[in-house]
Amino acid sequence: MFYDKKNAGAPLSLPQISNKYQYHEGSFVSKVHSISKHIPDETLPGRADKMRLNAQHQVLDTHMLPPFPKGMSFILFGMGCFWGVERKFWLLPEIHTTSVGYAGGVTPNPTYEEVCSGLTGHTEVVCVVYDSSLISHNELLNIFWECHDPTQGMKQGNDRGSQYRSAIYCETQEQVVAALDSRDDYQICLTGQGFSAITTEILINQPYYYAEEYHQQYLYKNPHGYCAMQGTGVAMRSGDNSL
Repeated sequence: MFYDKKNAGAPLSLPQISNKYQYHEGSFVSKVHSISKHIPDETLPGRADKMRLNAQHQVLDTHMLPPFPKGMSFILFGMGCFWGVERKFWLLPEIHTTSVGYAGGVTPNPTYEEVCSGLTGHTEVVCVVYDSSLISHNELLNIFWECHDPTQGMKQGNDRGSQYRSAIYCETQEQVVAALDSRDDYQICLTGQGFSAITTEILINQPYYYAEEYHQQYLYKNPHGYCAMQGTGVAMRSGDNSL
């Protein structure tokens, strides 16, 4: 579900895109619900005002805010610091647009500082909007698994905290099934190389809050900026990528 960051406080005026979604209070809400197990006992209240954001992607020259063109799907990936992760996906020719933000928690419209406090329940994520007729769910999932370490729990490398946890937040049940199946396949690969259990959180129907403007396409604006993205070196088994 998306929240309008362009017009602070205004509900998002979007058409109903399918019968599995209901429109209310400025968001799309799937009829399938899930809750993260990483919500702290005490959380920050957040705010009603939405983050103001330039809608134009600085690299792809597409709109980062919905509504997206007909036939587009989206998925949220948490792989640690979102700067390098966003660049990884915007470089794929089949991607319509990307953005960075916060998801998996409960605090509405959080700031970066609030997310880093650990009191929102959110993790840093990249929203990938794509045409599944051009690139499959499994192709995106292979990139997800291979480009970070999904066994590290509340950290990625030297970046520590719940905001760096590994996560996949899905739009559809089809994506959930693909994510779970690919997780099980990759676990076999990792176990064979001596790695521990995958800790990736896989959920559906997570509110997505856009991050501040300066975070969007950060490594395009700052080509020599920090990028901590690093995989395990273990490749996903070759197989059917058509889903």
